[in-house]
Amino acid sequence: MSLALLFLGPFLGTILGSAAVYFFRDGIGVKTGKIVTGFAAGVMIAASVWSLLLPAIEESSYPLAAAGFLSGIAFLLILDSVVPHIHATASKAEGRSSGLSKSALLMLAVTLHNIPEGMAVGAAAAASFATDGNIPYTSALALSLGIALQNFPEGLVVSMPLYKEGKRKGRAFLEGTISGAVEPLGAVLAFLFVSLLSSALPFLLSFAAGAMFYVVVEELIPEASEGDHSNLGTIGAAIGFAIMMLLDGLFG
Repeated sequence: MSLALLFLGPFLGTILGSAAVYFFRDGIGVKTGKIVTGFAAGVMIAASVWSLLLPAIEESSYPLAAAGFLSGIAFLLILDSVVPHIHATASKAEGRSSGLSKSALLMLAVTLHNIPEGMAVGAAAAASFATDGNIPYTSALALSLGIALQNFPEGLVVSMPLYKEGKRKGRAFLEGTISGAVEPLGAVLAFLFVSLLSSALPFLLSFAAGAMFYVVVEELIPEASEGDHSNLGTIGAAIGFAIMMLLDGLFG
């Protein structure tokens, strides 16, 4: 039950975000979007530091953690050379002249970018269950909850364009939900990998931190800061960072 809670938490955030298609006819407003996106960025930055990088350094060394961190960034760089950026694809998919192919690309982009987040939860869970691990279960739970919070807008950014294209709300909700289904899978695979090869834990933790950091800098910050009301994105990021920091302090 405890593992299931960790693995399914982020997926629940995507489900709730996708379900918002039932309540927001035209999507969330610009100001709300800035705050939510900034909030997600703050959560992921804090999670990368306290729940992933610092435990990786304590388990190994600064050089190994740096190598894992840069490897995670390199992985997302390669991924972005194949799949369009989330924020760029979203802006196209929300246009009234969008085609199904653009929505498919958006869904693919969100789905693939969810994999490192699932890996992060799986690695943290493995560290919390290891006999000599230095991550308590509550800290891994805080990470899972933080990622769930930032998955809410991702679920919405997939389901809403599909609904605007003419798909029924039920179908749009289902496809938005599917985009987050890879996270429990990534979490389980990372957990099993670390359980079989415990020496890989520090590298995998820092790898996940690098991947999450890349998503923040490449996807979330530009989305939150471009155009008008960019200060709302900054406020949202500060709130998200502070909440995740407090969660790690309370649960860690």
